[in-house]
Amino acid sequence: MENKNQTGEVIDLRVLFRHVMARKWRIMGIVLATGIIASILIVLVPRSFSTKVMLAPESESFSSGGMLSSIGASFGLDLSSMQSSDAIYPLLYPDLIESNDFIVNLFSVQVETIDGSLKTNYYDYLSSHQKHAPWDPVIKGIKKVLKFRPKKTVRPVVAGPDAGPNPFMLTEREYSIAKLVKDYVTCTVDRKTDVITISVRDQDPMICANLADSIRIMLQDFITTYRTGKSRADMEYYGRLAEEAGQEYNEAMTAYSDFCDRHQNITMQSFISERDRLENEMQIKYNTYSAMNTQYQAARAKVQERTPVFTILQNTSVPVKPDKPKRMIFVLGMMFLACAASVLYYIKDDIFVNSSNTTSETLA
Repeated sequence: MENKNQTGEVIDLRVLFRHVMARKWRIMGIVLATGIIASILIVLVPRSFSTKVMLAPESESFSSGGMLSSIGASFGLDLSSMQSSDAIYPLLYPDLIESNDFIVNLFSVQVETIDGSLKTNYYDYLSSHQKHAPWDPVIKGIKKVLKFRPKKTVRPVVAGPDAGPNPFMLTEREYSIAKLVKDYVTCTVDRKTDVITISVRDQDPMICANLADSIRIMLQDFITTYRTGKSRADMEYYGRLAEEAGQEYNEAMTAYSDFCDRHQNITMQSFISERDRLENEMQIKYNTYSAMNTQYQAARAKVQERTPVFTILQNTSVPVKPDKPKRMIFVLGMMFLACAASVLYYIKDDIFVNSSNTTSETLA
């Protein structure tokens, strides 16, 4: 059996096959040694678990969308977000979670390992209790040597016993931890259905599940606070006005009652006029208090109306099996590469010698 390469030389595949079979034990030894080394190396790499939680946020309905919204959804366009008055809509949630303000809030989340041997905050866990491969410090040291290192910035002193991380100016250590969190936490949004998927990866399954649930709660609280901010401000404002109007009404009612008690059975016109004035003033105060209380109750209802609803499609759970690294796939892949490299190494002489001989004959 013969085959021709791109330059027209004839290559006998049967000869190549015989040469490979003649060295099959060497190739098998190389593949076996590669498999053993790859198995040892991959065992030293810490395994990680992953979990996810899926949310379906409340979406405002627009009667003007109709068929156009359905067609836009089929092409991945969210026309409802264009008509929404909210500045933060579901497609921006991934950017929100990756922001430093959101990531820094995760530093204080209390975590606990599945065996209960460690209870600390998430920042301390990532900073001091992560497992690393033996060669990670070497690679890190090489990167530090090769990387240009600018002058370190010092965070300004902030008043208070425990100021905490400043998202505006993170230290070098805090920045590296925040970057690690961004690698561990991902958020995706389906453009057609607006389904939010929050995925978390970690070396401990319990911490992985707890962090995913904490991110879900923090995201819901942030969106709820944003959506109800204006309504809550109105509710507090009308609440203060209703309280002040209520106090003024009570004072006017007390003044009217005291005047009537002190001037019973008196028919003088001056006393009757004063009584009517106090009664009218009390009625005005009552009308003001009633109006402010109505506005306050309407503002409370508006807060409830603006509060978004998140339906949990898939709740987080503690993963049972690790998903990374794929040990079997890694070992088989390395063995395949070793086999292919060995075969190419042993047949390269046949290919290149045949090519050079053909070229010499052509020149002669």
